[in-house]
Amino acid sequence: MNNLFHSARLKLTAFYFAVLVVFCLVLTFGVRAFTDHELDKGNLAQRGIAHRVFQQYFDQGDTDPPQYQTFGGERYFVNNQAKEADLTRQRLNRDFLLMDMGLLAIGAIASYWFAGRTLRPIEEAHEEQKRFTSDASHELRTPLASMKLENEVFLRQKNFSEKDARELIGSNLEEVDRLEKLASNLLALNRYENTVVSHEPVSLEELVKDAVSQVQRHKAAKKTKFSQTIAPAAVDVNRESMVELLTILLDNAVKYGPKDGLVEIAGTFKTDGYTLTVRDHGAGIPDEDLPHVFERMYRGDKARSSKVPGHGIGLSLAQQIASANEATLTAANAEDGGAVFTLTLR
Repeated sequence: MNNLFHSARLKLTAFYFAVLVVFCLVLTFGVRAFTDHELDKGNLAQRGIAHRVFQQYFDQGDTDPPQYQTFGGERYFVNNQAKEADLTRQRLNRDFLLMDMGLLAIGAIASYWFAGRTLRPIEEAHEEQKRFTSDASHELRTPLASMKLENEVFLRQKNFSEKDARELIGSNLEEVDRLEKLASNLLALNRYENTVVSHEPVSLEELVKDAVSQVQRHKAAKKTKFSQTIAPAAVDVNRESMVELLTILLDNAVKYGPKDGLVEIAGTFKTDGYTLTVRDHGAGIPDEDLPHVFERMYRGDKARSSKVPGHGIGLSLAQQIASANEATLTAANAEDGGAVFTLTLR
């Protein structure tokens, strides 16, 4: 793939360079024609002045008019003027050639640089898409491989009880749930990407209440306490998507916080809009992972993330939902521990 982008860069460089060559040729011949025109005009004007000077000289002198016609002074002036004009044109041709060669040399380097700069976002997007596809494929294969292995082991057993069958079916259903959640998140990523959803005034307290209610249905959140300090406000957002965003943030806080810990939800008015924060009291986000937490399939500390269920899509989806609602979502660490996600609604 690197060869493909290198080839594309060379082709784009050639295109930029061809445009520069055409521009230099048009500019050179245009300026050259304009210079010749002005030079000819100047020569004619000088010849007119010289003619009047010679005419005045003979009119005031004792020389008879016929002798003026045979006098070689004016012809000498014209010949020398023509020689000087030819020399000037030669110098101009040399200067234009040197200038064009310099411009083309600099232009070739600049064309290669601009071609790389033009293709860089495409290359980065391709690499990101490639990584995302690889990670998504891995996430899809893992539960499938687990289901296949469990079923193969089960089928090798000559005798099995109803309890064994139920355990196998239950395990398979868990993997199916993982696959279903992953598929739903992937579809949601595609749905919210580069879109703006319909808005309507919604009570922020109701949004938080609905999100907390959804998270509390999960077993992992049974012992978690949710502290809510929210200034009453009606925000102009899409209700369904905003509940989904808050659910992701709360679910993330439950996963990475203590099992019987506290999740704090605070909403306040600020100069740049209404700010809603979700904070857990876990270990926080490593500094090297902070710039990447909203990237697709990024899970940071492998040792830590391997113990926490998920696919690394939730926060990326939350970021896209925020953008679709014309809001901003940021992540940081609290001074006294824990991660803090800040949603700013305008």
